[in-house]
Amino acid sequence: MNQQTAIPAIELKGVSKRFGSVIANSNVNLSVHKGEILSILGENGSGKTTLMNMIAGIYFPDEGEIFIDGEEAIITSPKDAFDYKIGMIHQHFKLVDVFSAAENIVLGLDEKGKYDLSSAQKRVADICERYGFEIDPKKKIYTMSVSEKQTVEIIKVLYRGADILILDEPTAVLTPQETQKLFAILRRMRDDGKAIIIITHKLHEVLSLSDRVAVLRKGEYIGTVNTAETNEAQLTEMMVGKTVELNIHRSEPRDAVPRLEVHHINCSNREGVKVLNDVSFVAKAGEILGIAGIAGSGQRELLEAIAGLQKLDSGAVLYNNPQTGKMDNLVTKTPLQIRDLGVRLSFVPEDRLGMGLVGNMDIVDNMMLRSYRKGKGVFLHRKEPKDLAEHIIEDLEVVTPSASTPVRRLSGGNVQKVLVGREIAASPTVLMAAYPVRGLDINSSYTIYNLLNEQKDKGVAVIFVGEDLDVLLALCDRILVIGSGCITGVVDARTATKEQIGLLMTKTNAESTEGGTPHGN
Repeated sequence: MNQQTAIPAIELKGVSKRFGSVIANSNVNLSVHKGEILSILGENGSGKTTLMNMIAGIYFPDEGEIFIDGEEAIITSPKDAFDYKIGMIHQHFKLVDVFSAAENIVLGLDEKGKYDLSSAQKRVADICERYGFEIDPKKKIYTMSVSEKQTVEIIKVLYRGADILILDEPTAVLTPQETQKLFAILRRMRDDGKAIIIITHKLHEVLSLSDRVAVLRKGEYIGTVNTAETNEAQLTEMMVGKTVELNIHRSEPRDAVPRLEVHHINCSNREGVKVLNDVSFVAKAGEILGIAGIAGSGQRELLEAIAGLQKLDSGAVLYNNPQTGKMDNLVTKTPLQIRDLGVRLSFVPEDRLGMGLVGNMDIVDNMMLRSYRKGKGVFLHRKEPKDLAEHIIEDLEVVTPSASTPVRRLSGGNVQKVLVGREIAASPTVLMAAYPVRGLDINSSYTIYNLLNEQKDKGVAVIFVGEDLDVLLALCDRILVIGSGCITGVVDARTATKEQIGLLMTKTNAESTEGGTPHGN
């Protein structure tokens, strides 16, 4: 229950921040009270994280004031923020892998007297019990899931006495079940009198969790509304500045010839555990084939097997080559040969900079990572990658000062647009897009959906792995459901229901009637 008091826990008045000629925040006013959850909503690159970094002491405002409990606060470092009982949980965790949860939580604290790990573990256990966290204080970070690491980060700021908590895109890498657990904990913290700010762009999460919503657009503060008195359409219009049609256009497949045939593939991981079990299906040109499944059901291994990045135990991946009219078995080819045939994989990983792009290189150079082999001699051709970079920046509305800006200086969602746009720009015949809208705001997500539809209309066989069942049902022509490495069913997306797919997601191959044969219909 909301326990608002008259004086805000934190209030920003006229706060502005510039980086050279780029205005990140301009004259922002907002407040959050004790016993309240405030969502900060905005498109990718709208200045949400920069604003919160000023409260957390990472940046200092160029103009404006910050008030804590009605008193002006000067926050010049994260230590100052902690002294004001402010704790921020960032998108990229700052933990020491070889230390335990408890060791990470007390790391850097100037504890009075002798360092006592057992009493620290007891305090951690008390915090867990109070708010409903599930964590083993003795567990090493390198053995933890993303959700557990995030839990350690939250407990770390609570252990330091934080009363104002800022969470930056906390659900970006969580499963729906983990998200629900996190929200239950945040509600308990709110009811305990904490002031909580959550940066997000997922509208359904904003509406289900927050008490009020503050909207930013291109660095400017648009306004704050009570969550109970708003809806998705109004919030989207505030974010984007115009009415956005939240409808996915789905055309009928034309000339849907089989482009990729997967026959009885089996694959094991390094420990010898089977991750793909007798998987068969057909992907057609001019069609979007969706893949649904609980996280870790074999989606990644399946796409990597097609792209030649996973070694198969057995089975065949046949590619109907539109150039030659012949069937090529991709299992016998290298990843580079598969890419040259036009089979492209755009996998948006949990760590976008770790796997897909090089953070210190600019957008043009990241384009060249895909095309440098075509360069002759010592001097590489920079014109084509530069044109491609500028084309992607314009088409996907990437917020960046220029194509020569280092990728690490872009917001997370803009990094992702570069990642997806680079593969689409290669004119593939098979485009595998895994989680292409993970971490993107609603407007950018619909831009990507439209791009996938354009590829489909050009006759590309699109394979789309997504987390949102509503989107899979609205975007795809057929949906292949995978559970524990087995195909448990293939459904027509125009007639299937979420409940039907949910049931198939929890099935095993033994229960499925369609597990072992190619699904062409």
